[in-house]
Amino acid sequence: MHGVTLEAMVTALVAHYGWPGLGEQVPIRCFTHEPSVASSLKFLRKTPWAREKVESLYGFMLREQRRHAPRPPTG
Repeated sequence: MHGVTLEAMVTALVAHYGWPGLGEQVPIRCFTHEPSVASSLKFLRKTPWAREKVESLYGFMLREQRRHAPRPPTG
């Protein structure tokens, strides 16, 4: 994800799924037990496999949002 910070990804995912939904999508403790952006970032920055899952979910969320976005009328 070029140009998108990890903090921006986590913030967008929380806004979209909420902490409970994010914890279901990526079941890691920093999302399910007393979650915060700061604690999540601390964990994700030192845990490559978890960061990859978050980046993947962020990409999926963006694709879904584009797919469901209203299209401008043609004609």
